Parts: sequence; C-alpha cells; structure tokens
Amino acid sequence: MATPLEAIGTKIESEDTYGLETEDLVELYRTMYTSRRIDDREMHMKRQQKIFFQISGAGHEAINVAAGRAMKPGYDWLFPYYRDRALCLQLGVTPLEMFLQAVGAGDDPASGGREMPAHFGHPTLRIPTSSSPVGSQYLPAVGCAEAVARAAKIGVEADEEGADWHDDEVVVVSGGEGSTSEGEFWEALNTACNLKLPVIFLIEDNGYAISVPIEVQTAGGSISKLVSGYPDLLLREVDGTNPLESYRVMREAVAHCRERKGPALVHAHVIRPYSHSMSDNEELYKTEAERDEEAARDPIPNFAEYLVRQGHASEEELEALREEVDGQVAEAADEATGHEQPGPETVYFHMVSDRVDPRSDDFATEPELEGNETTMVDLLNMCLRDEMERDPRIVVFGEDVADASREEVLDEVKGKGGVFKVTAGLQRQFGGDRVFNSPLAEANIVGRAVGMALRGLRPVAEIQFVDYIWPAYNQIRSELATMRWRSNGHYSAPAVIRATYGGYLGGGAMYHSQSSSSLFTHIPGLHVVCPSNALDANGLLRTALRCEDPVLFFEHKHLYRQTYNKSAYPGPDFMIPFGRARVVEEGSDLTVVTYGALVERTRKAMRKLEKEGNPVSVELLDLRTLNPLDMDAIERSVKRTNKVLIAYEDPGSWGWGAEISARIADRVFEWLDGPVRRVTGKDAFVGYAPRLEEAILPQVEDLAEGIAELHRY
Repeated sequence: MATPLEAIGTKIESEDTYGLETEDLVELYRTMYTSRRIDDREMHMKRQQKIFFQISGAGHEAINVAAGRAMKPGYDWLFPYYRDRALCLQLGVTPLEMFLQAVGAGDDPASGGREMPAHFGHPTLRIPTSSSPVGSQYLPAVGCAEAVARAAKIGVEADEEGADWHDDEVVVVSGGEGSTSEGEFWEALNTACNLKLPVIFLIEDNGYAISVPIEVQTAGGSISKLVSGYPDLLLREVDGTNPLESYRVMREAVAHCRERKGPALVHAHVIRPYSHSMSDNEELYKTEAERDEEAARDPIPNFAEYLVRQGHASEEELEALREEVDGQVAEAADEATGHEQPGPETVYFHMVSDRVDPRSDDFATEPELEGNETTMVDLLNMCLRDEMERDPRIVVFGEDVADASREEVLDEVKGKGGVFKVTAGLQRQFGGDRVFNSPLAEANIVGRAVGMALRGLRPVAEIQFVDYIWPAYNQIRSELATMRWRSNGHYSAPAVIRATYGGYLGGGAMYHSQSSSSLFTHIPGLHVVCPSNALDANGLLRTALRCEDPVLFFEHKHLYRQTYNKSAYPGPDFMIPFGRARVVEEGSDLTVVTYGALVERTRKAMRKLEKEGNPVSVELLDLRTLNPLDMDAIERSVKRTNKVLIAYEDPGSWGWGAEISARIADRVFEWLDGPVRRVTGKDAFVGYAPRLEEAILPQVEDLAEGIAELHRY
C-alpha cells in the first residue's frame, strides 16, 4: 500500500476519521500546535542565549501525533530521534520537561542537563534517552523487542523493581531518511525480519539530511522500494503531513506487531519548513519555489483548516486553543529558565551503578576448589553454566557460539560452541532461546545486547576476535557505555561483551593478533577486564555477570589452554572484585606492572636472569582489570621497590602504558630511583610470518633486557 509522492496533496481530504472523535482530533491538533510553538520559543530563547542549541521537529508533527496515538504510553517502548517532539508530547512528556532539557537543568528528567535539546527521554514513559549518532538507535530498539520475545519463551518475569513484561508490547524506533544510509539500519531491519520481532521502523522522510537530498542518500530516491522484498515486513508509505492517514497506517502497523506477525516499516513523507537546526541555513541549498511548496503542505495550518471545514471546531475555538497553548508554552519556558544547571559535583554521578560496586568486598569470595585442575577455556565455560543456572535472564549469543543453529541436527553432530569452545554445550543445556548464533555483523551483536540489557535481560555477547570489533565501536562508545550517564541514572545496559585478543599463537597476523585495549580503557563507564589465568578468569567473569555495568571481558587466545595457568573448579560463587591487582611474586629491586599473557612471560624473564647469574628481585603485579585500575597497588609496590617497568602487548605510543607512567610520575615521583620504563609491542601491526610476529610483540628476551637495564640504572 503505497502513497506516491505525486499523489500527496496540500489539503487534508480524509473523510474517515478512523474511530477518532471530535475531541480526539482537536487534542491531536493541540499537541501538534504545542510542538511547533515549543520549537518557536526555543529558537527565540537561543537568540537570547538562554539555551545553547536548537533543532526542531517542524513539519513532522502529524506523523508524530499519529504514532503516539496508536501506541500505549508507558507500555510500549519508543526509541526516538530529534524530530520527534510531537510524538513525545503525545506520549506524555510535558512542555516544561522539554524546556528543562533545553536550558540544561539539573532536574531535566531526560538527562539531568547532560544531553542536548531534542534528545528525548523519560524515566516512566519507556523512552530511553536518545544519543546523537545518526542511526545508532535502530539496533538497541531491535534488541529491546527481541528481549520481549525471548523473555516470553524462557519464562522471565517482572524483576524486583517491578519492570513488567507484556506479551503484546511493541517497540517503535524512528529516524530520518538520511539514517537509512547507515549500515546499522540494515543490520537492524535484517534481524527484525529474521526473528519476526514486534518493532516498527518509522522513517520520517523530509527529503533532506541537512543539505543532502534524498536522491543522493537513497538509490532510486525511496527507502520503501529498497526494502519491499524483506519477508514478514509490513510496509506502508503515507503522507506524513496528514494526521488521519498517518494514524490509519500507524494503527495498522501497531496491530501487526501486537499480533506478533513480524515487524513493520512506515515510510512517512513529511516536510522540513525550518532549517536543519539553528546552525544551518536552508536558503543556501533550497530554492524559494521548493520552500513555498513545502509551506503549502505544512500540517499545522492544513489540519486546522480541515477541522473547521469538517465542523469539528470553529476558527474562533481554534484561535482560543492557540492562545491558551501560547500562554502555556511561555509559562513553561519562563519556569524552566529559573531551574539550576547541575553542579560540578554531579559530573561522576551515574557513570556506573551506585547500588552495586564490583570493586567492593561483596565480590571478594574465597575459592572452594574441587576436582582436577583444568584450563581457562573450561573454567570460563563452567562459570557461564553456573550463572545461567542461577539467573534465567542471561542469554549468550554471537558468531558461532551455539552448538548448532539447526537444533534438529544436534543428535548427529558434536556441535560448535564457539571457535575456541568457550560456549560448548551451553545450547544443549539451556536451549536455543538462551544460546544462539548471530549474523556476521559485530554492530548487530553489541547493539542488540544494549537493547536486551536495557529491557531487563543480561546478555553475554561474544565478538570472536577483537580485531573485528570496530564495526561495533559506535555501539560500545555511543550506546552501551553512555546509557546510564546520559539518562542520569534512569536507564542502564549491564551487558558483558566477551572478546578474544592478543598474539603469540603464530599465523594470526594483523586481524587475529592485536590487543587494542587502550582504545577501550579510554571510555568512561566501561569496565575492561583482562585475566591472566584460569582461576582469575572464572572469578572475574562471575563478577562481570553479577555487576550492573557494561563490561568488556578480554580473553587472551594464547592463555586458553596453557598448562601453567590451570586451576581446579572454585565453586559457583567465587568472585574477584574489579580494580584489585594480584601480587604474583614479591620483590624489592623493581616492580613490573602488566596483565594477560605478559604475566607469565615476565616470570620467564625473571627465571632467565636467575639462570644467567644476574638475578633481580622483581615484584610482579598482575592488574587483572585495566578499568578500574588498582593504582593503589601500583603505588604501594613502587614505594617499596623505587623502580617500575610497565609491560604490555599494545603498541607503545599514545596508549595505556603512557597513562600509567603519567600517574606514577604524579603520585610517587619522590620515591623513584630511576625512569619509568616500558616494554611494549612495536608501533606496528602484528605480522603473519612467525619471525615478524616475534619481532613485533614483546618477548621474554625483551622483558629480561628491560628488567636488567632498569636494575642497573
């Protein structure tokens, strides 16, 4: 059912009101007009320097109120974008709340002054606070819808805080036509159709992504034509400036999703009568004739004309309504300007959970060892089994993590269970609704995990090699790590992202051997964990699964099956707090600060020096977690030994070791008897040839030389 552009008129001719009574129609107009007047008022306030940014939803009001009317406020979920002012108003966000965000007020319910205006959110209306990257909302929205579908299958019920699961709730995610150029849109649409998820993609097409017109954005100039072949996708195209036709289409899309028939995509043709934002001037790229044509389709005057023509309201009644709204908007704006901005003491509020602290003694439990010693792979697998038995909300997914996606063959095959076998057997034990494969798309994996965690599941998502994590970096940095902070604590995404890293296996080359930890430790709100042995891996993973923050859990491939780092099973409640380094060996001459595979290589370097008759008393510190960092342990050790060497696989320049060096210089400079030294990977990529890899990554000889040289200083 399409509405060709040439059939879109300037007058609302609908005879059927699709069940909406006169009072309903007038209220829709009130919301549309309120939205426009908030935009106008914000523009005025921006010129007065009372707010600091403005972007409007003008021209999108009709499809917005139609979508809101078709949804159940506080029941369905909305992942909006910045043109959705009228949609959020229709769902119950108030003009005052919007102005509080515009002035950056500390009591702004969307973000507490942390997000820009029009980055809508609400703590009770199921509107997670928006982020800014174009199109990044699609994958979390799909994950949210997927959580609803999976919760029904695996029997997850309301949590202790009263979060309800409804078997007919739907998720609406919106974006402009420009956002459909992002790969994450297509990844989201693919999964939504593949799993028949109850998610509505509302594409509000105003013809321009800032100054770039639709024919440059989209092949053929129509997203509807491009997605027409997707299975189980209800596709509707509509004049988004007509609130009645928009309501008809949105009502149909919502019903389709409530009945669990699959996803829907509504392609709404709207206008943008104002420039992209107040930082833009559309007269630089739109002709006067084009702007006049848009003005003729403006839904605000056109819907008013329709209401009068059809006898739903008189012009006098509408004028009285407009005067009332103008007064309410002005009053809300004036009130908002009197609210204080957040104080500097709030900067770190809600960066991580303030209820569950994975650094605390609550996570310090002793192992109760039983059975024979086994490898890191086995103890990681055992931890996942324990925690999945304990917590039915945990789901495990990623590329190749299932035993077999085609479950009917499990009686005939051994099963995959991950390329390194960390997840082997989990699908057989817990079923395909809790352990499942994903498409080969890293952003898809992490973005869905964000939405699942937001909705109440506890996803454990695997990225097969950290070398391939980069398509997901946007989701990690922009959505996962920021969720709690940008919503001022109202929403969170406690997901665990497992990723293998590191070299020393030979033949991995630059796309199977990198470390890259520095690029993640730089992200606030994200815990980064790097165990060096089987026991620590088990305890740290359990802490990751029980804390309430996002965790990037690095697993070094070289350490998976080493015999020197084995351990017996420590029991189902063994945990290690984050931010607590382990003193592997005590010493007095110097400290080596390291983690991962270089812990054992440092031990070998120490033994090498002993055999050569040049022993050095080294205090070996295994950090275990890179963020949070146990700087206190480093400080205590350096004060004892007075010298320190930092060792890691990453390239030496501009990274993690430089930060540690700077902190040491700042905190214990007076105790140093020598320079802070580093033994690191070369500033190069890891090569394929074994001889080349050996030259690039730090070896035992490099560590021994670095220790001996610093000792002689």
